[in-house]
Formats: sequence, structure tokens, C-alpha cells
Amino acid sequence: MKKYLGLKSFIRNSAQRLTKAFSKWWGRFWASPPAGRRLIVVSGDSLPKELPERDLVLARDEGEDWCIGMKCPCGCSRSLELLLIPEARPRWELTVDAQGRPSLHPSIWLKDGCKSHFWIKEGKVEWCESSSSVSSLN
Repeated sequence: MKKYLGLKSFIRNSAQRLTKAFSKWWGRFWASPPAGRRLIVVSGDSLPKELPERDLVLARDEGEDWCIGMKCPCGCSRSLELLLIPEARPRWELTVDAQGRPSLHPSIWLKDGCKSHFWIKEGKVEWCESSSSVSSLN
């Protein structure tokens, strides 16, 4: 009888572990879409050599915003540097909403390479119809 109780306990524990593992695996396929891009602030007037895949990096020196760095959202892995200082041309404006989601104005339009054309609005990429990289990547 003791062997039977030990086997029953073993089966119950194994079933619980298997259910937990399956739920974790299943959750990868049905997880909600990734959240919008975040803004990461670094000190200094230049960007780090390595930029994150999704997030935007703001270089801020002594309270002055210098530039935004990001990887092209089309997947070509090109690093983009967008100047924010008033003297620069072209120049972008950064706004951050109450939830911390960044928006950039005007749109970003790459004239060479992948020729992506998109907006960053509330942390999400909105593709322009003129873009050859139109996609649902966010």
C-alpha cells in the first residue's frame, strides 16, 4: 500500500510540473504583443556604441537633450541618430506622455538603404505608405 501512495504522489507532482511547463510554453504563443518602445536616458552628448533593438536612447548632457538613437524598426539593424539640438538641421522634437511613451516629430524618412519612412508615436512605430519597409513591426 505504501508503494501505491508513493506512486500516486509522484504522478500528482509530475502532472503539476508538466501542467506548469505546458502553460509557460503555451503563453509564449499567446502572449500579448510587445509593449511600445521605451525611452532610455544616458548621460553625455553622445550615444552608446551599441543600441537596443527596440528602445530609443536619449543622450542628455547637463539637462540639455542632444540626440535620440535607435535601430531602424524595419529589421535592417541600421543605427539611427536623430539630432534634437536647436542648431541642427534636420532636427527632431521629442515628447514623452504621462505613461513615459516617446513620440518624435517630424517623421523619420531614410533616403538610402532600406528607405524606411515612419513615425514614432506614443512608443509605437507608424509606417508611412511611402515606405518600402511597410510592416506591422512595433
